[in-house]
Amino acid sequence: MQHLAQINIARLRHPEGDPRVADFFANLDKVNAAAERMPGFVWRLQDESGDATQLRAYDDPLIIMNMSVWESVDSFETFVWKTVHAPVYRRRTEWFDRLDGPHFAMWWVGEGERPTAAEGRARLEHLAANGPSDHAFGWESLNQNNLWMTARCA
Repeated sequence: MQHLAQINIARLRHPEGDPRVADFFANLDKVNAAAERMPGFVWRLQDESGDATQLRAYDDPLIIMNMSVWESVDSFETFVWKTVHAPVYRRRTEWFDRLDGPHFAMWWVGEGERPTAAEGRARLEHLAANGPSDHAFGWESLNQNNLWMTARCA
C-alpha cells in the first residue's frame, strides 16, 4: 500500500521569538494536534518539543519545514483545506518570505516508510530542477476532486 508523503518549507520574515511571527508559533500546537486527529494521518516529522521548526535541512536558520505522511491524497487535502490549518495558511504572507523555487512537494512512499529531512529537501530540489514527476509533484499533478484549487482561489 502506498502512502502520500509531503514536505513544505517556508522562510520566516523574522526569527522565532520576534512578536511579528508570534501568531504563527502560537498556532503550531493547534495545527499539529488537528493533523494528528485527522482520519488518514500516519506520521509527522517532529523533535522532542513536538514540532519540526528546530530541525534543519537548510543552512539558513530562518527556513523551517514540515513533513508528514498520509494514507491518501483525500485525507491530506481535507486537513490542509478544511481544518484549522486553512486560516493559518491564508496568513502565510504575514510571516514568510516568497521563495524562488517550489516550497511544497509530495511523493509516494511505502506503508511504514518515514522520509528524512534530507530526502524531503532532495524531493523539492528534484521538483525545482525537473518539474513534476512520479519522484516529486504538487497539487497540480493530481486528478482528485480539486479541493486544493477551489480552496486556494477562495
